[in-house]
Amino acid sequence: MNVESIVRWLDAVGIPQEVVSIGTEADNTWCLLRTEDACEDGDVAWEVFWREQGNRYDWARFSNEQVACHYLFGRLTWAQVVRGAVGVLP
Repeated sequence: MNVESIVRWLDAVGIPQEVVSIGTEADNTWCLLRTEDACEDGDVAWEVFWREQGNRYDWARFSNEQVACHYLFGRLTWAQVVRGAVGVLP
């Protein structure tokens, strides 16, 4: 899973596209950003967070795109499970 495929995966479990922002910060969305200036050694980092009223909440940073995407996917899928939108098939 990467930034090119995560939207399809999230759509498959019922996450509305307007809840996620890939590549840019937007209020009232889960953001997934690629950053280069955040790393001391110049490497790329991936940040995941909820943005609301210009503030970042539940912020996490990863050194790997796939790990960041799986983190966001897992977090949002868990929310779907908790609310009963997805679960074990009969």
